[in-house]
Amino acid sequence: MARNFFLLSVIFSLASCLVHAHSHHDQLTDEEKSAPVDAILWIHIVLQALVWGLLFPAGMVLGITRSRWHVPLQSTGFALTLAGYVLGHKHKGRMFLKSVHGTYANILFIPIFAQLALGIYLKLHIHEKSIRPYMVRLHGVIGKAYPIFGWVQMVFGCATFRGYCRGGHLGQCLAHYIMGGGFIAYGIIMALLLLVGEAWVRRSGRSPEWWDSWVIMLWVSILNTFTEHHGGDWSAKDMQHTILGVLWWCGGALGIFLARNNQRNVVPGLIIILTGWGMSEHAQALMISTKVHTMFGYTLMLAGFTRIIEICFFSNHTNSEAPEEDDNNSEHTIAAQSPRFSTGSVSLSESSQTSAAKVFRHLPPFRCFLTVTRLLFMSATDEEVQFVHDSEMDHVTYILIMFSLSFLLYTLIVWMIHLYTISGRNAPDAKNDSSDSMEMASGMRTKWYSRVPSAEASNHIIGDEEDD
Repeated sequence: MARNFFLLSVIFSLASCLVHAHSHHDQLTDEEKSAPVDAILWIHIVLQALVWGLLFPAGMVLGITRSRWHVPLQSTGFALTLAGYVLGHKHKGRMFLKSVHGTYANILFIPIFAQLALGIYLKLHIHEKSIRPYMVRLHGVIGKAYPIFGWVQMVFGCATFRGYCRGGHLGQCLAHYIMGGGFIAYGIIMALLLLVGEAWVRRSGRSPEWWDSWVIMLWVSILNTFTEHHGGDWSAKDMQHTILGVLWWCGGALGIFLARNNQRNVVPGLIIILTGWGMSEHAQALMISTKVHTMFGYTLMLAGFTRIIEICFFSNHTNSEAPEEDDNNSEHTIAAQSPRFSTGSVSLSESSQTSAAKVFRHLPPFRCFLTVTRLLFMSATDEEVQFVHDSEMDHVTYILIMFSLSFLLYTLIVWMIHLYTISGRNAPDAKNDSSDSMEMASGMRTKWYSRVPSAEASNHIIGDEEDD
């Protein structure tokens, strides 16, 4: 069955190369710009969003956990992606100018075909001790980059659909989208570290604020310090954005120094609060834009406060007292296995505090509030708020829409983390490698999907698979 999935993907790949795409235009008439969106284009949008936003990330997680569902899921994703590509070039109705979305779609065929070829190669189990180990690593690197590829393309798609980020608006789009997307990615990394990677954090000998401060000082400060002013006279906005970059340079350096020797500190939280205050006072041309920026600032300030509360009142229950244990179980076993509870009894107050710490860790900026604030930030470009203003939508409705999307996005993030803890080798009933090999040798794997055996596999197993 797995082979059939691969063959299906290859067929779709070859078919897509024969598709004669409709031409994109350098100029469009008003009628072409305002034409209704037909059903084919809506199917393309929904299909690609589901594949790149849900199917491929889930398949990536299953690949990390060595789940048997990884190959079928990714193969299905390849086939649906190529089908969506065809639909995206066969729609009628509204036309679009040449855009980075269309160009990037063609570039995505490089990792798609590379991943497909690597997957087939790895299933053959050849060159086991020479080439294959390097191909395994390359396959993993490309696979882990798929969520990034999908996120970037979806952002490009939204901008293309609305005709945003052209002409003088490009710089603002880059500032909002790059910084917002970068912080969402960093929030996902921090969620991974604090929800399933506590043991790794402890083994690294670095406090979470050490990592936070480095990102603040390098990534964020570089973006704001050097990308906001584009020559000419300095506007008030240019000065505000640039001085925020300077704030992050200075505060990040202080946070790194205070975090030496695995020490916790509140500097990242203070930087977030000051940044939120600055954004809340960031006056805009439209009243609705000012209100969106104000809400963004307030939410960011709240994120900073929750981060400080977590460090000052909950950090002892989430890091320093937790024992060296498997990353996959650290979220659920801190209270029961901590040296404090070595007698086997757990007091009600201690258990409640530990439970509160687990719940509270979702609030600080590198989880839920980070997702909320960055989506608000990404949705606050001049063109977006102008569209909202022209639609006679008030700021309350618009902000609540962004909060709703942030909840969905964070749900997806924590579900992927949960999938990691329950699938493949991390499943509660998963067997060790030796028992897995015995199971394979005894033919106990389901027949609809089985690995291609290695050269050391027994001859009767090969014969069984050929019969299937």
